[in-house]
Amino acid sequence: MRNSLSRIKTLTGRNIKEILRDPLSLILMILLPLFMEILFYFIFHNLTSQFEMKYLAPGIVVFSQAFLALFTGQLISLDRASAFLTRLFVSKARPHEFILGYAAALVPVALVQSVLFFLIGGIIDPSIFGAGMIRGVLLSIVTSLFFIAVGILLGSVCGEKAIGGAASIIVIGQSILSGMWFPIDKLSEGFIFAMRCFPFKNATDLIQNVLNGVSDPADQFWTPLLIVLAYTAAVFIAAILCFKAKMKEK
Repeated sequence: MRNSLSRIKTLTGRNIKEILRDPLSLILMILLPLFMEILFYFIFHNLTSQFEMKYLAPGIVVFSQAFLALFTGQLISLDRASAFLTRLFVSKARPHEFILGYAAALVPVALVQSVLFFLIGGIIDPSIFGAGMIRGVLLSIVTSLFFIAVGILLGSVCGEKAIGGAASIIVIGQSILSGMWFPIDKLSEGFIFAMRCFPFKNATDLIQNVLNGVSDPADQFWTPLLIVLAYTAAVFIAAILCFKAKMKEK
């Protein structure tokens, strides 16, 4: 157990250094959603409640995590292309240790994203400051794990040139299926039910609900949380299995 934790710690430290070597991608991944948060608020918040900061800020937090999936996939695909992972495959590290090493290095990035977007949102609309925002930040770590897991999975199975197109599906999915950009009350019941079966809307609803107050814990907290956790566990397991298959190929 101690040796396993030591290997995960070593891999995490290496991955953090690798992330910091590409500051431009890191900055763009944070600044683009931040620009969207500010721009869309000032343009649309008087037109629809959808863009009031108490809904927009948590929506942007989760939306930015979809870009984290792209960033994660690119990191792993570049490691594969540089043969770095090939050299590590001969070590004693196990597939889950590689996966946890990547995930642990990327969680701080997600935390910085959520804190920044909530702070900027609070500066614009101070009403969102409070215990709900703290709970939103903490739960954003949970939702980020789903997108990190997706990025690890895609990076494990896609090449360097294909990862951009594959990960963009997650960004599009979060945009369309989360309902953060448009009111869903005019949609058909079947489509709304389908949206609630995917993690995108549940992740967004979870952060929005804890920020604005939960009146029905079963429907507004536990259901979206459990759906997100179920998808996260399933994707992490798939990522570990795919990573293990790649190790055997090498």
